[in-house]
Amino acid sequence: MWNDRLAYDYYEMIEGKKFMLASPNRRHAYIMSNIFVRLYLYLEENNVGRVFSDNMDVHLPDGNLVMPDVCVVCDKEAFKRGSTVYGVPDFVVEILSYSTRRYDTAKKKDIYEKNGVKEYWIVNPWDKSVSVNILRDGKFELDNIYTLLTEEEFAELNDEEKAEIKTEIKLSIFEDFTISVKNIFSRIED
Repeated sequence: MWNDRLAYDYYEMIEGKKFMLASPNRRHAYIMSNIFVRLYLYLEENNVGRVFSDNMDVHLPDGNLVMPDVCVVCDKEAFKRGSTVYGVPDFVVEILSYSTRRYDTAKKKDIYEKNGVKEYWIVNPWDKSVSVNILRDGKFELDNIYTLLTEEEFAELNDEEKAEIKTEIKLSIFEDFTISVKNIFSRIED
């Protein structure tokens, strides 16, 4: 007989401490799937790496064990050893939840930065925004915050503000991969 969640504990090991992870809700799962599918199709077509979702252990060089919501690993050696990833993802996405938002925006951000993750997206499902952080000279710099506006919100902007709105996010590690903010937040229910 199958018992939910008994077969596997979802946790991360951060600085020697075990942090239990809650199951994602439907909104979280849709956002994760929307990003994962587009990356999967791109990576398969171009054979430039692998994409993993939130059930994949990632063993970082500094000894921390994380389970990013989505990550891309281009170094084939990192996923050849066993059934988990050993090494540094090139790209990581964390989707905020009420229980993890401070952790994802501070502690995990610092860990990803220290280990050399090239790009880190923090997705906020409540305000439908994506904060894009790019590693430059060993430090994350906020590149941009992309927000999905409703038609009413867009209509309230003046022409100059409308011209500044960016609706496509370009992944810095690939020259020709973009994803629209609308696609990231498609099919999620309010």
